[in-house]
Amino acid sequence: MKLAAYAAIAVTAASAAHAGGYVAPVVETPVIAQQPVAPVTDVDWSGFYAGGQWGKGNAKLKYQGDSADADFDAFGVHGGYQKDFGKYVLGGELSYDRVDPKDSDSKGDLVRLRARAGYDLGRVMPYVTLGAAHLKDDDLSETGLTYGIGADFKVTDRVTVGAEYSRTNFKDVANVDGADLDTNLVQLRAAYHF
Repeated sequence: MKLAAYAAIAVTAASAAHAGGYVAPVVETPVIAQQPVAPVTDVDWSGFYAGGQWGKGNAKLKYQGDSADADFDAFGVHGGYQKDFGKYVLGGELSYDRVDPKDSDSKGDLVRLRARAGYDLGRVMPYVTLGAAHLKDDDLSETGLTYGIGADFKVTDRVTVGAEYSRTNFKDVANVDGADLDTNLVQLRAAYHF
């Protein structure tokens, strides 16, 4: 009889524990606020462009260990075409500058035909240039190698501004062996993209 009473108590206790039983606590998942995503602007540098430039430079003539240099202003126009290949931009440019040396009445014409290779950083594009230059004034007519670096910034989809440094080397100036003319030119540029 005692055994039956203990069994009845055990069954009653088990059913009471099950009826009101243990309930696991509810853990709510924290809500994580989404950070706003900046809109991606797809900038395309492809197409034709034309504009103007102005800057200052220095020319140095070297011959048999002697040298002479002069500062000059240069201003002109440029135009070209470039193609955006994603991260890289390739193109070509033709430019004309009127060269006005300080302390001289003689003015010259500088024409450059250059290839351009740039890196697309969105609204900014740094680039390098390489090509040929032709310098003509009253006394000489010379063709040489020109190269440089620069960067353009898109103010709008159609308008860019930029700065550029270029160097040009003319060898055997006026058909004199060993007479070399080197120029350094820094210019500010602005262009409209079609």
